[in-house]
Amino acid sequence: MKFKTFAAFIGPSVFMMLLFIAFPLVSVFQQSFYITQPIYDLVDVETCTPGFVTQTCVTETQSVPRLDEEGAIITKTDFVGLQSYRNVLELGRAWDALSSGSWAAFQSIDFWKALRFTLSFTLITLPLVICAGLGIAVMINSAAKSVRGPVIFVSLLPFIITPVIGALSINWLFRGDGILTAALEWYLQRDIAMFAQAWTIEILMMFYRVWHVAPFAAIVFYAGLQTVNQDSLESAIIDGASRWQRLKYIIIPHLMPLIVFISMIHLMDSYRVFEEIVGFSSQGHVISLQWLTYDFLVPDQAGNRSISRASASAMLTMIGIALLLVPLLRRTWRDHQGGH
Repeated sequence: MKFKTFAAFIGPSVFMMLLFIAFPLVSVFQQSFYITQPIYDLVDVETCTPGFVTQTCVTETQSVPRLDEEGAIITKTDFVGLQSYRNVLELGRAWDALSSGSWAAFQSIDFWKALRFTLSFTLITLPLVICAGLGIAVMINSAAKSVRGPVIFVSLLPFIITPVIGALSINWLFRGDGILTAALEWYLQRDIAMFAQAWTIEILMMFYRVWHVAPFAAIVFYAGLQTVNQDSLESAIIDGASRWQRLKYIIIPHLMPLIVFISMIHLMDSYRVFEEIVGFSSQGHVISLQWLTYDFLVPDQAGNRSISRASASAMLTMIGIALLLVPLLRRTWRDHQGGH
């Protein structure tokens, strides 16, 4: 293929990736080293109480933001190096908590609290998604051709639902007098508060993520099952191999590249968990790294946003995703080298 033809095909994709991925990422990385703050002036403000005979006036010194000619607040930007990262990590406070053996004090630090949940959420749901997706794919592949289409459609419904809407639906089913909560209370003969403690909220969010993402894995696995060597399966059946042995020694090794692919997609997506935090309103008990970045960007009472801390939190999230992907990328590279 000529270079001009190759450039014509790949050029638009490279341009869009640079415009919407590379340039914003470089900008966020740069902003994590700078802090932009309003410039304040100390002004004496006199306040007088109303009175018919005498008035009492008090003069106070207040900090007032400096305004330009158009009435906008004047700001200044200072280079602070790694200060924003230190503010987010709070390493000194975290070390003191761990040294004293206080896990509760350690978990009270927002970043480490968010990191603990994000890692557990990602690593626990990963094998569940793969197992559930493979089970659904095998079920679809074993179904009669006359009903295979409807089975695929029903299996895809959870994946079609918008993530926030799906999270809200699970929330409503279990919150307060929800249908499933009422059913559990009737069966167990006791009151149940699924949203009163962190661990039950985490279980519900993990259940929702598996329910929502497993259909995507199932469709990918189902496509892979169509390429399994039927001669190998027939030979295994003749040799007396059980269904589990055929799955373990023939099907799973054949689907391993797809398992790695789904694992990579799931790790990147789950490590940026955000919809579940919003849909389950879990901020009081459970937060994620992505939600922490969002929280830094929410204006405070004075209208200021912690852009530098949000940028640092976003970069730390990117580093975490990269570290999780290293084993899978190494395996993919070894398989690629072995193929040659």
